[in-house]
Amino acid sequence: MAMAISALVIGGIIAGYTMSAQRAEWSSYSLAAHSIAMQRLEQTRAAKWDPQGWPQVDELVSSNFPARVEVLDIPISGTNVVYATNVTTITAMSATPPLKMIRVDCSWMFLSRGPFTNTVATYRTSDQ
Repeated sequence: MAMAISALVIGGIIAGYTMSAQRAEWSSYSLAAHSIAMQRLEQTRAAKWDPQGWPQVDELVSSNFPARVEVLDIPISGTNVVYATNVTTITAMSATPPLKMIRVDCSWMFLSRGPFTNTVATYRTSDQ
């Protein structure tokens, strides 16, 4: 009876350790995806947009930020490369005052659990 209880306890410890290791790995993937999404968001924030200037400049359009497939910044050993797809959506919210919403979706896979998506969004007004 003591052997059965010991085996059950040891099995529970091993299962808990495995689950905690998988969760830590998932967290690192999610953080890497968030970092890639933030990089793209910063690129859009750096784009020139001055509708009141002469000549008018508007580099903040979705066509300037096509979907990109990038490698997640996680430790790589052999063939465990994980790819993420960044999709940038820019929506005009208002003409007066000029305001656009920028949304970046970063989709990635973890093991065989299906796709996950990290999303960051912000509002931006024109250059003053």
